[in-house]
Amino acid sequence: MKQIGRVLVILILTAFLMLIRFFENELFYDPLLTFFRYNHSLIPLPEFNGTMLLLHVGFRFWLNTVISLAILWFVFFEFELIKFSAIIYALFFTVLIIIYSLLIQSSEVGPHMPLDYVRRFLIQPLLLLILLPAFYFQKRK
Repeated sequence: MKQIGRVLVILILTAFLMLIRFFENELFYDPLLTFFRYNHSLIPLPEFNGTMLLLHVGFRFWLNTVISLAILWFVFFEFELIKFSAIIYALFFTVLIIIYSLLIQSSEVGPHMPLDYVRRFLIQPLLLLILLPAFYFQKRK
C-alpha cells in the first residue's frame, strides 16, 4: 500500500476514534459521564443499571480496540504485533472490567477517583497511545 494511502486510512481510523468520543452520550449508556464532570467527591454515585453499564463500557472498549488494532496494522503491517496487541488488550480488559465492577459495587460517598481512572482506561483508547510509541521504538532498535 502506498504511503499516502496508509496515512489516509490511519487518519480515517483516528477520526472514528474521535467520533466515538464526540457522540459518546448518544451511543453509550453511561450515567457516570456526567457524574464525573462535576464535584463528585461529596455525593454518591447516581442510580444506574449495572448490567447495562458494564455491557456498554465493554462494547465501547472493544470498539476502540478494533479500531486501535487496525491503526497498529496500518502503521506496522505485522501480524505477530497485532496478535500480541490483541492479547494485551484482552488481558487489560479482563483485569480492568473486574476492578471496575468491584469499584462500582463498593463505591459510597467520598472520593471516586480510582473508579474514574479505571473507567477512563476502559472507555478511551489509552492503550493505543502506549503501544504505538513502544512498538515504534522497538522497531528502531
